[in-house]
Amino acid sequence: MGEVKKIKKVGVVGCGVMGSGIAQVCAQSGYETVVAEINEELLQRGLRIIEDNLSREVAKGRLAEEKKREILGRIKGTLKLEDFADCDLVIEAVMEKMEEKKKVFAALDQICPPHTILGSNTSCLSITEMAMATKRPDKVLGIHFMNPVPVMRLVELVRTILTSEETLNTARSFSESLGKTVVVAGDAPGFIVNPPYPLPLRSREIVRIGLRLKGGYRYGNKIGLESSHGASHPPRSHRFGYRSVYRRGHVRGVQG
Repeated sequence: MGEVKKIKKVGVVGCGVMGSGIAQVCAQSGYETVVAEINEELLQRGLRIIEDNLSREVAKGRLAEEKKREILGRIKGTLKLEDFADCDLVIEAVMEKMEEKKKVFAALDQICPPHTILGSNTSCLSITEMAMATKRPDKVLGIHFMNPVPVMRLVELVRTILTSEETLNTARSFSESLGKTVVVAGDAPGFIVNPPYPLPLRSREIVRIGLRLKGGYRYGNKIGLESSHGASHPPRSHRFGYRSVYRRGHVRGVQG
């Protein structure tokens, strides 16, 4: 794989649906996690989402109450980006507006030490443009989780022409430590999961990836369908994608 830097502490900018999910899976995987919001109300709402998710796992017998307390103990909420100053990795999960993201990246570049990797959870915006707001474009990449983050297994790493091998390898190792299946995309519109073409073709592409990763159609099909659904497509379109991939693509479209 090449050189991999050790990640000990993770920062997440934004504690909405995606940010809270990212913070949760990081803490569940043993990472000290800092998550930031722009005001106390939004921060507390996001932290409640995490606690409610974990409480449901306890109620279903999937998680011990003591383990839940340990996970919550690894999460620190903040209103200050300065609290990311000792993070090894920071993942941006703010609104899908380029100017807002560039502001976050520029601020993090000033606050974080030189070794810190900066990732964006964007599903479609240019990672290169965000990277150019920093003085460390080699340490910037996309780390795109699917929704809901604690459930969906796919993580899409988006590499620019400036992203270093060490950054990519470290992000891959980190994502896999969260129990995720990793695919690597180039910095093109929509990457792999959200490209500008119809859902059945998107699902087929992700099925192909699943086939390459695990060598089995069933796994590829499951990852493809999960990811299409996790990219917030309507249920009707999701079912249409399933028919297109499973019935028509099983031999010729997908495996050919």
